[in-house]
Amino acid sequence: MARVPYVDPASITDPEIVASVERARRVGTPRPEIQLVMAHIPDAMKRFDALWFAAFKQGVVEHELKELLRVRVATSLDCVY
Repeated sequence: MARVPYVDPASITDPEIVASVERARRVGTPRPEIQLVMAHIPDAMKRFDALWFAAFKQGVVEHELKELLRVRVATSLDCVY
């Protein structure tokens, strides 16, 4: 059970945050749930979103390194990735 509740998407009025949550829902990364938790602090969410987009979607981080990061996160969570 989550300790921090999700922000109700219907209550979000900032178009940038609405677009970010919708993109996460459509693409799956970052997970929309993460975006809805971070939406409690809109400025932090926008900064995270910009960093995520630059690093993972605009090619700033090489694909091989992204895969290593995914494996590291999965193994640290005891996921059978």
